[in-house]
Amino acid sequence: MRAKKWFAMTMSMVLSLSLFVTACSGGGGNEGTDSGKSEERLANLNQAGMPIAKEKITMTGFAAKLYASADWSKLMLWEEYEKITNVHIDWETVQIDSLKEKRNIKLAGGDYPEIFFASAFAKSDLIKYGSQGTFLKLNDLIDQNAPNFKAMMEKYPIVKKGITMPDGSIYGLPTVFDPEFISLFYGTPWMKQEWLDKLNLKPPTNLEELYNVLKAIKEGDPNGNGKNDEIPWGSKGVWIMINYLKGSFGLNKNGVANPNVDLDPDTGKLRFVPATKQYKELLEYVAKLYRDGMFDKETFTMKDTDISSKATAGVYGFLDGVDPKAIYNQEGYVGMPILEGPYGDKMATNIGSPLGNIGMFVLTDKAKNPEAAIRWMDHFYSDEGAKMFFMGFEGVTYKMTDKGEYEYLDSIAKNPDGLNLDQAVSQYLVWPGGYYPGIVKQHFFKGAEGLPSSVKNAEDAAPNSIKLDDIWPAFNFTPEEQDELTTIQTDIHTFVDEMRDKFASGALGFDQWDSYVQQLDKMNVKRYLEIYQAAYDRYTSSK
Repeated sequence: MRAKKWFAMTMSMVLSLSLFVTACSGGGGNEGTDSGKSEERLANLNQAGMPIAKEKITMTGFAAKLYASADWSKLMLWEEYEKITNVHIDWETVQIDSLKEKRNIKLAGGDYPEIFFASAFAKSDLIKYGSQGTFLKLNDLIDQNAPNFKAMMEKYPIVKKGITMPDGSIYGLPTVFDPEFISLFYGTPWMKQEWLDKLNLKPPTNLEELYNVLKAIKEGDPNGNGKNDEIPWGSKGVWIMINYLKGSFGLNKNGVANPNVDLDPDTGKLRFVPATKQYKELLEYVAKLYRDGMFDKETFTMKDTDISSKATAGVYGFLDGVDPKAIYNQEGYVGMPILEGPYGDKMATNIGSPLGNIGMFVLTDKAKNPEAAIRWMDHFYSDEGAKMFFMGFEGVTYKMTDKGEYEYLDSIAKNPDGLNLDQAVSQYLVWPGGYYPGIVKQHFFKGAEGLPSSVKNAEDAAPNSIKLDDIWPAFNFTPEEQDELTTIQTDIHTFVDEMRDKFASGALGFDQWDSYVQQLDKMNVKRYLEIYQAAYDRYTSSK
């Protein structure tokens, strides 16, 4: 559930106009094939309820998965769902690491399936292949055949606005993080309460107090071993720390789905965050922390294995991410309060959109039964479908507790063969790895974000967190805007990231800040902002 970088793909193909008709209007459209609209085909479909098809139908599907050993043709989830729906999927799967390459080859060669599932298409791909007609427009299919997803769009306008392209077309279905599952969004870094108590420290409430608490941990030997081996703050990357602290400097008050832009309070127009005075001051603060040894010196090059080794050894006073108990087996951490900054800002803004990747489910122009396919997917946006997708099957993978909660059986949670949770779950289900369309609901999701400690952290942070109604999704662009943006943003983003690390580590002095900003101007950051402003204007004016 983390942000991913996007890359454009190239392909060329010839569309068979004798078989496929692609809609060109903005809001609705003529999805599917001429032959697919035949009375015979539609007569085989039930308009509501299960099964979807009266006589079994077969579709081809391509998907990413976490573990190579999971054979989806024999996976319980798909076997049982086929019994429910009367829809069989001939699956071709690839591991997540090779997804992009295999997906590109299929599209470039024309050997692609009816359904792309868990394939994580970037918006640039949706725009490109949707405008070419390779990906079907889903507007009418959703309206007529996806009652669960349609109701979700009505309940949460950010979902509809976030998946709709500038011409009004919808080409993909997303991962949705239930806005009511607040611990997926709100939260702060974690503090080791035992160390604070031993050093007679109160939780910090502002940036100066944070510095002093970190300094006391560094110098006060809170683990009592007589060695100076404690590390005040552990993080997988300095950018994560910076995102946590942005709200204390009044930055990104509409969340971090568009991390480099926010609204300038003076003009009401978008500004480029990494060129603002507040961002400079934030980097100066982080540089001071680093210079004085307040966070891990390896933060700029940290790998997952590095931080796992140190965190499980219990050397960190503060840690980013989810409760350290869940991933590092470290007890006793509590959420850090939201910190007040130099101008009185006290807001958690490190909050992503409830809308995840919007290209997780795509129908291609080869889909022979698009209505059945969209109904097949729509079930996973319902409570019953989400329960099956994440928890599996009662008596096989989960049980009901006396309190009416869903709980994995010991064969999953405490696997006798030594499998971890993801490995055990993957014998039956497909969600491990984080690649899937559907909705993540607290009642059915048993990851670290659903722990009572995570829920409490979120509840404590909520009063000073930006509200979900104020959060922007990642903006959508026209094909022309996307082409132009792709040309300039890669260099800009790379430059910003490199300079962020140099400033924060002290490798570059802040006397070079003006030169940095001037270089951004030369890289056409003005045009970058104009494109984002156009997308923002469309977003705010859409219904």
